[in-house]
Amino acid sequence: MRTLQDASAGSLRRRARAFVLPIVLAFIAPVSRPQAASGGVQVSFEQASADLTSPDAKVRLRAVQLLKGAMYPEAALPLVPLLTDAQDEIQLEAIAAELNIFLADPIVPKTRKALIVEVRNAVQAEPAFSAGPGALGARRVPIEVLTGLRSAARDDNPRVAIEALYAFGTLAIQPAGDARRTLLRAAGPDIAPFIGSSDPAMRYAAVRVIGRVFAKRAKDEPIDSTIGDAVITALNDKDRAVKVAAMLALGSMRYERGVQALTDLFSYYGKGELAEAALYGLSQIAHPTSAPLFIAQLSSKSSSLRGIAIEGLARVGDRSNLAAIQSALDQEKEQTVTLAGAFALVLLGNGTTDQVADALSRSRLRDQAKRYLIEIAPGRTGAFAHQLLDSDPQIRIDTIDALGLAGDASAIAVLEPLTKDADPQVSRAAERAVARLGQPTPQP
Repeated sequence: MRTLQDASAGSLRRRARAFVLPIVLAFIAPVSRPQAASGGVQVSFEQASADLTSPDAKVRLRAVQLLKGAMYPEAALPLVPLLTDAQDEIQLEAIAAELNIFLADPIVPKTRKALIVEVRNAVQAEPAFSAGPGALGARRVPIEVLTGLRSAARDDNPRVAIEALYAFGTLAIQPAGDARRTLLRAAGPDIAPFIGSSDPAMRYAAVRVIGRVFAKRAKDEPIDSTIGDAVITALNDKDRAVKVAAMLALGSMRYERGVQALTDLFSYYGKGELAEAALYGLSQIAHPTSAPLFIAQLSSKSSSLRGIAIEGLARVGDRSNLAAIQSALDQEKEQTVTLAGAFALVLLGNGTTDQVADALSRSRLRDQAKRYLIEIAPGRTGAFAHQLLDSDPQIRIDTIDALGLAGDASAIAVLEPLTKDADPQVSRAAERAVARLGQPTPQP
C-alpha cells in the first residue's frame, strides 16, 4: 500500500521548486558571536541586525545572508520586516533565513571541501514542507514570523509568494492551545483565497498548506466552512495534482462536509491513484457512514485499497468491525496490508504495539509504521519501552520521533533518560522530542 500523503506531487512540485530564484551566496563560515564573513572581516550579530534596516539593498542582502548562515534564534524577529522587502532577492533570502533558524537540521548555505571545492546548499521551503512535521525543530516560532510569512505569500511575485506559503506551512504546525486557535482563525481567511488562484502551482501549495496546518488535533475548534468548502471546490480542479492534494487535505482536516464529495469521487474513479486518494481522505475523516464502503473494499483486488479500508475501519472505532478485518487478514499476504491490520488491532482490539513498531526495521514499511506510531502513541507511551532500548540506534530514533510528534506530554518521562544516550544522534532526537513536548505554548 503506497503512502498517499502528499502523493501525486509530480509535475507541480517540480514547477513549484522552479519558482525559487537562483540565490547568489557569499561564503559564510560557521557563525556564533562574532560572525566570520568572507575575507576574514568580522561582522558581529549586532552589526548584521543593524544592517537589516540599511537603505542600501546590497547591505540588507548581505546581512540577511549572514543571519541565514548563523541560524541564530535572536535573528528571527529582526528578519520579519525583510519578508516583505521591496527587493525580491532579499525577500527570498529572508524567507530562507527564517526557515533555517527553526529546522531540526539547519542547512549550512555554503561549505568548503578540502579548501578547494565550494558546495552551495540552498535553503528552500517546499522540500522542507514535503519532509513532513519532523523537519521542524523544537525552537519556538514567534507569531510575528508566521504573520510575516502570510503577508509575503500575498506578494505579486509568484516565486516569492509560493516560497513564503510553503515556509508558513512548515513552521505553522508548532503553536498549540490558545495560540493555535488564534493562528488558525487568522490563517484560514488569508490562505483559502489562494485556492482560487489562476496559477496551478499556487493552488497546489495552498491546498497542501491548509491540509497540513489545519490537520485535526484534539481540542481544535470546528473548521470554518468557508475554509473547508474552499478545499472541496479544489476537488473539481482541472489539474490532477491539485485534485489529489484536495482529497488528502479534506482527510487530514477530517472535514465531514467533504464525505459525500469524496464518496462520489471514489465511486466515479473506482481504481487507480485518484480512487485511492479519495478513499484515503475518507479513511482519515472516518465518518461512521463510510464503514460499509470500507468493508466492501476489504475484498478489493488492490492492496492499496484494502489497506486504506482497514485504516478507515480502525479510525471509525466500531469494534464490531473487528471480525471483518480479521477475516480479511487471514487471507492477506501483502505486508503493507497486514501492517494496517496490526494498526487496526491496536486501536480496536487493544492489540500490542510491537507488531507495528517492529516494522520500523524494514525499509519498505518504515514510513508507514512511523505514521501509525504517531497516531497510536498518545496514552500508550509505556508500550514502547522495548523499542526505546533497541540495540539499533535508528529504531530508537524513529520511536523517539514518533513519541515527540504524537503530542502526549506523558512521554517526557521516558524520553528524558535518552537525552544522555551514548549515540549522539539518539540523544539529539530525544532532546528535540522533549523540548517539543514540554515547550510552553507561544502567545500571540
